[in-house]
Formats: sequence, C-alpha cells, structure tokens
Amino acid sequence: MKPYSFQLLDISLKKAVAVLMVSGMLVSTGKVFGQEKGTDNKQETKQAKQVATDSATNQPTSKVPVMMSVEYIAQFCDAWNADELMTIGLADSEWVDNDGDKGFKIIQLYRRDCQDSPHVEMQFERQDGKAICVYAGKVENPDLDRSADYEMYADTKRWIEIGNGDYGPLKAMMFGRLKFKGPKIEAMGNMGPFKNFLLLFGRFPSDTTVCP
Repeated sequence: MKPYSFQLLDISLKKAVAVLMVSGMLVSTGKVFGQEKGTDNKQETKQAKQVATDSATNQPTSKVPVMMSVEYIAQFCDAWNADELMTIGLADSEWVDNDGDKGFKIIQLYRRDCQDSPHVEMQFERQDGKAICVYAGKVENPDLDRSADYEMYADTKRWIEIGNGDYGPLKAMMFGRLKFKGPKIEAMGNMGPFKNFLLLFGRFPSDTTVCP
C-alpha cells in the first residue's frame, strides 16, 4: 500500500494531467472552428465583392433580352398570330385594313424613360381573313401615317404594370400611363384585342434594368 502522502500526490498529478488534456482539446477545437469561420467569412466577402462588381458594371446580369430591344420584340409576332381575339377581332373590325394604302399597318413602341434608345416596330397585314403580324424588329418606317399607324410609349414601370394586368389599356390611357399617337377613335373601338396585346409585355421575361 502506498503511503498516504504519495496517494495524494498521485491524485493531484492525475487531476493536473486531466486538466491539461481538456485544455488542449478546447484550444484545438477553438482553432478548428476559428479556421472554418475565417474561411466562411472570406467566401462571403468574395461573393459580396462579386455582387458589387456586377452592380457596378450596370450591365444585364441575365440572358433575357432587354425590354423593347429588337431581340425582345422579335418574340411578339408568333404570340400575336396565336391569339384569335387579335387576329380575327382586328380583321373583323377592319382595323388592319386602315393601312394608309401601303399594304401593312404599323405599331412602333418604346420606353419613355429610355429617350435615346431606338424604337421597335411591328407590321400587320390581312391574310386569310386575319390580322397577321408579319414583322417585328428595328424600325423600317420612321415616317408614320398618323391616320393609320400607332406610336405607343410608356415608362418602364408602366409597361411592367400593364403587362402584369394591373390595369387595362383604357385606364392606362385615361390616367396617362400609356401614351400613343395615331387614330384614337379606332383604338377605342378595339380595346379587347389591345388588352391582349398589352398583356404580351408580361408574358416574355425581359431585363428592365438597362435601356436597349
């Protein structure tokens, strides 16, 4: 049997060793956590810098076309021609026949807050008893016939609201949210088809953060 004093010394040494072991584990664990946390912070900082860089370039961050660009409006003909209210309705009302004797009717469009951007143009003809969209792209007819052709424009946020169906063309025109030049009485008589037309601006995704 060990003397009592040696027993006490043995117990004290064991306690000291245990304390040192626990302390070592805590220090080691703290370093591991610290390294992981530091790595996360670096990754977050890198991501934040990347976002800031994208914002600073002021360029589209997605691959969708810019609203009212040639690429954007090129999608509209097929959608127009698939809608019977526009194709048949605007033929039955003879809207498409009022073309100023040039053989096709024109609608030009632009975003009012993008004043220096080029307009885009759509052209329509009567084919097989329907008002068919035959062209959508850059402007080919800068001189419009105001008795037959349309020029429609609105601020970007208004195009978004109109495309989302927040209100129809009548309210948009009455409150000055949608402006147009052309035969107003003719337009007022075709509100149904024009409502469907304006909803196309909510169908196709677009980048509205920059001008075309």
